[in-house]
Amino acid sequence: MSQIHIRREHRLGLAKARQVALQWAEHVEEKFEMDCTVLEGDTSDTVTFTRSGVKGTMVVTGDHFEVTAKLGLLFGAFAGQIESEVSKQLDAALAKAQKKA
Repeated sequence: MSQIHIRREHRLGLAKARQVALQWAEHVEEKFEMDCTVLEGDTSDTVTFTRSGVKGTMVVTGDHFEVTAKLGLLFGAFAGQIESEVSKQLDAALAKAQKKA
C-alpha cells in the first residue's frame, strides 16, 4: 500500500483556509468521485476523503494544510502522479486564495 503526504504552509488564517478546503473537497468529489466529510473544529478542520482504493485526510489549520492518503494496490502504481496532481491543485487553490487576501 502506497502513501502520499503533502504539507503546505500558508498565512490565510483558519476562516479562509476553511474556504479553500471546502472548495477542494467539492472539486475532488466532482472530478474524482470522492466521498468527502468535513469536521470543523475550533483550531483545525479535518476533511476525510474516500473512494475505492483511496482513503485519506486533509487537516486544515490557520497556518498549514496537511494531506495524507493511503492508496490501494491499483492506485499505488500511480502514487507519484497522484501526489503531483494533488499538490498542483492545492498549490493553485492556495495561490488563488492568497491573491484575494
